[in-house]
Amino acid sequence: MANSIALRKQYSTLLDEVYKLSSLSSVLDGPNELVREGANANEILIPKMDMQGLADYNKQTGYVAGDVTLEYETKKCGYDRGRMFTIDAMDNIESAGVAFGRLSGEFLRTKVVPEIDAWRFATYAQISGITTASANLSDGKAALSALRAARGQIENAEANLATCYLFINPTVLGMIEDLDTTASKKAMEGFAGIVKVPKGRFFNKITLTGSGAGGFAKASGGLDLNFLIVDKQAAIQYQKHTVSKIITPDQNQDADAWKFGYRTVGITECYDNKKDGIYAHTVAGE
Repeated sequence: MANSIALRKQYSTLLDEVYKLSSLSSVLDGPNELVREGANANEILIPKMDMQGLADYNKQTGYVAGDVTLEYETKKCGYDRGRMFTIDAMDNIESAGVAFGRLSGEFLRTKVVPEIDAWRFATYAQISGITTASANLSDGKAALSALRAARGQIENAEANLATCYLFINPTVLGMIEDLDTTASKKAMEGFAGIVKVPKGRFFNKITLTGSGAGGFAKASGGLDLNFLIVDKQAAIQYQKHTVSKIITPDQNQDADAWKFGYRTVGITECYDNKKDGIYAHTVAGE
């Protein structure tokens, strides 16, 4: 009688990964040395200085006395999100460790990073007092004209273009580059950096889903962004609290399962005196 041997099932450790870019907004992070903790856990205090200008010097009485005011703006963290995953210990063994071993990396890459980017871009676009404009950019000339107008606004406000980042939809950028003219090339010069942002995370307003599948989506009435200019010197951006925890089956008192939890609390704001360093351009509303 021939031997009957049951072959052990083999599971590939190669994961069918989703295409996702890494963080695109992180170029605006920090520095945070001027930020001190607020009285409440979800607040930070930002120093704000104001002073008087020059006055006439008098040969008899000398200098005119000047005042300097240093006060703190209270800024609240507007982003507090988290998720806990549970994977049965046996499921993880039978899948050769893929289920839990790749969970955290895939979760951060495909869920956390795109959402934080989308939230940050939308938050900047919604700050009261920044410059906004809208148009349906149908060709390179229209896109170039819109970008030149934005540059002019930033420079006339005396913001430093060399510290400004241009976040732009790849299609809009492509239309400008395809012109391949001196004017189009000049329009792209001088920025601290140019970052292409796919339309899936580039809106002027989003909704964060609080339960169920979670995630984010363009809000009702929200518009696609054509481009967004942000002066890093104007941005108040960082994650104040980020924690990830792994609970092993031995530590888990409720089930024979691995648990992975993640929470991040962040702030995206701008200095009150530097709102002229932010410019949001959207498609035209209906």
